[in-house]
Amino acid sequence: MQKALFESEYHDLKMPDAEVCLVKQWIKPDTAHKLLHHFKAQLAWSQPEITLFGKRMKVPRLQAWYGDADAGYSYSGLMMEPLPWEDKLFKLKEYCEQSCQTRFNSVLVNLYRDGQDSMGMHADNEPELGVDPVIASVSLGATRNFDFKHKQSSEKRRIALSNGSLLIMRGSTQQYWQHGISKTKKVDSERINFTFRYVLPASK
Repeated sequence: MQKALFESEYHDLKMPDAEVCLVKQWIKPDTAHKLLHHFKAQLAWSQPEITLFGKRMKVPRLQAWYGDADAGYSYSGLMMEPLPWEDKLFKLKEYCEQSCQTRFNSVLVNLYRDGQDSMGMHADNEPELGVDPVIASVSLGATRNFDFKHKQSSEKRRIALSNGSLLIMRGSTQQYWQHGISKTKKVDSERINFTFRYVLPASK
């Protein structure tokens, strides 16, 4: 995979109580297209069940969890044990680390098959992520709207995450904002999203 970063195109989204920036063409379009097909074919996709409002249901998308051996992670009653890094996925992680100037040890990969696949509003504030985590979100494929909502003021922001884009959330973002991806009838093609995190090792 060729290095394809455009470091000069960072855009500060200037959100209160948050540090969020977007790189619209972090990966070149032709490289992003090839990576989409590679990861769709090579990653171990599943559709697990989670507990939401006391009910068991399948997540409305396909997903996979990769990372270091000690990077276990849980949310909504689902315990996720990481699969070993796939080669190109590990390279993508290294590029994210360079751009974010931080270390990641895991990634949640989501495959949105079309506009009917979605992600509910939430914050990445699990104890395993520590205080003020850095989250790097890479998108391949169809453009989808990424919605933010402030937990206290209810202020909303909507950002279009396009093919090859990189969204970085850091600082107090997860304390004050929720984010998610709504269903839409306007999108009929697939998108893969990679959310890189650093999971704190479990205490012995």
